[in-house]
Amino acid sequence: MRLAVTLLTIVPLRAPEVGRDTARSAMLAAPLVGLITGGAAAAVLLAGDALDLSGLLAAALAVGAAAVLTRALHLDGLADLADGLGSGRPAEDALAVMKRSDIGPFGVVTLLLVVLVQVAALASAPHAAVAALIAGVTGRLALPWACRAGVPAARTGGLGALVAGTVPARGALTVTGAVLVAAGAAGAASGGLGGALHGLAAVVLGLGAALLMLRHAVRRLGGVTGDVLGALVEIATTAALLALAALP
Repeated sequence: MRLAVTLLTIVPLRAPEVGRDTARSAMLAAPLVGLITGGAAAAVLLAGDALDLSGLLAAALAVGAAAVLTRALHLDGLADLADGLGSGRPAEDALAVMKRSDIGPFGVVTLLLVVLVQVAALASAPHAAVAALIAGVTGRLALPWACRAGVPAARTGGLGALVAGTVPARGALTVTGAVLVAAGAAGAASGGLGGALHGLAAVVLGLGAALLMLRHAVRRLGGVTGDVLGALVEIATTAALLALAALP
């Protein structure tokens, strides 16, 4: 858990010695880290409600708070992946594009679109604070699936190589079951049976969107990288928020 928090947030914990076994445990614990980022966003939303801020402004501040807690690393990964895939180049060249420090036009447009969608969806969600929590956890649920056995690393070094293939499929399924139960309970607490169904649907749709992108990234790049993992977090988060905002 300490390694998961250290890798995925700016919370200053002393990380344990990093190895494949520790990395596997960290990826399995990743959804719990969503309670930190989603909790921060939820706290901002509740504070905005107490201060009588507009829903849109409170949502923008909440998305910003979550980004700060992650040093915007996941958003940076999303931009890099967009540039790499958008380049249309072979895998080796696309990976080189992703490794550059600058952000290209594909990355800029993708960042703007995703942040705007997250803010608008969060502002439209019937129970915004609960939506922030569910989306935060769903985003990190993509990580054990992206690091499951059989998914290769695209490079020999870096975070992707450390965590790729470490999580057994059974472990990913177990964590997913726990997240579904928690999301259903959170939804039920705020919106009854309908809220429970919405929570479950948000997790399923968020994870499904991330898995589709994972499949495409592995096919195009040959495996996962740290940028791919960060991008999957944002994609799953965004899809979950869209589901929670769009469902009646």
